[in-house]
Amino acid sequence: MKRVFLIVLDSVGIGEAPDAEKFGGKGANTLKSCYKTGKLSVKNLTRMGLGEIPGVDYIEKCPSHTAAVGRITELSAGKDTTIGHFEISGIVSDSPLPTYPDGFPKEIIEEFEKRTGRRVLCNKPYSGTDVIRDYGEEHSSTGDLIVYTSADSVFQIAAREDIVDLDTLYEYCRIARGILTGEHSVGRVIARPFVKDGDGFKRTANRRDFSIEPPKETMLDAIKASGLDVISVGKIRDIFAERGITEAKISHGNAEGLEITTALLEKSFEGLAFINLVDFDSSFGHRQDAIGYAKAISEFDEWLGDFITKLDKDDILIITADHGCDPSDNSTDHTREYVPLLVYGERIKPENLGTLRSFGTVAKLVCEILGIDYTPDAYEKITDKILKV
Repeated sequence: MKRVFLIVLDSVGIGEAPDAEKFGGKGANTLKSCYKTGKLSVKNLTRMGLGEIPGVDYIEKCPSHTAAVGRITELSAGKDTTIGHFEISGIVSDSPLPTYPDGFPKEIIEEFEKRTGRRVLCNKPYSGTDVIRDYGEEHSSTGDLIVYTSADSVFQIAAREDIVDLDTLYEYCRIARGILTGEHSVGRVIARPFVKDGDGFKRTANRRDFSIEPPKETMLDAIKASGLDVISVGKIRDIFAERGITEAKISHGNAEGLEITTALLEKSFEGLAFINLVDFDSSFGHRQDAIGYAKAISEFDEWLGDFITKLDKDDILIITADHGCDPSDNSTDHTREYVPLLVYGERIKPENLGTLRSFGTVAKLVCEILGIDYTPDAYEKITDKILKV
């Protein structure tokens, strides 16, 4: 029984990519910003070889590291969740997804209002916490929907759960998804429910993403077509528009996602468990909370120490990320960074792989481990270097 656990630490970048300046992220280094807080404890990742990765010279080195390690350069024209995960799954996106620094066009908003029967508030780039602070009262009195965007390719709809129930909010997202096609095919339509909290408002954990479909076959499609399992944890189901997945496990944050991942160790399956841990990005990176971010990585590291002791002899764990979101820079936006690659298991040789080309290297590795014939758009072949016969 071959099982691959692929964990994406959402936004845990490890230093500016060569083209970072082009994406407005010159000097970004998400992990180093967390390290500088003095609150980062990564003893298990250190033993696996985190400090051996090029550029991660602030983490203690471990010459006898236990994992194969390296850093990966993104090739796609973007720095967001959708494009990052698509490349991890084998697709290089040559064109960036559309963004709306001045808000969405009049025709989009008018069509959305017509189909939902509700007027729209805001329609401009905004912080998710600030937008409900500034528009929450007007929404509460009128029932109008708060629509906003960010530097990413997103159409976000915020509404109070006691004014617009979750099923209705999700249906409004599907309506928006149907409108946003062609040149306006944003990466994600995101439901952002919130509740009244004393004199203010707070977002709930009932977020849901409605992504564009991958434009061609991904590793998930190939694995599923072969008859193996593809189990998603967290927002993986939503990122891939439910495609290529045999079973979806919903989680509302890192703690629940890690709990589900631990439980999967007891599940008899063959194939891929694909996990996204979203809190690093949504709760700390975008909110410029470097201390909270460092503590969240430390909590993952503590969980990791126990998890790896329970892996079966044929299990393989892969840890990577999809982009950066430096909590100490001058922006709440994602950052264009290298991402880490750590591959661990009894069948893995602890090689230092240096700098690798394309997140698609992960897709090729996963498929070769599982015996699946799949060729990503771009990748480096590392299986022969790290997999014991």
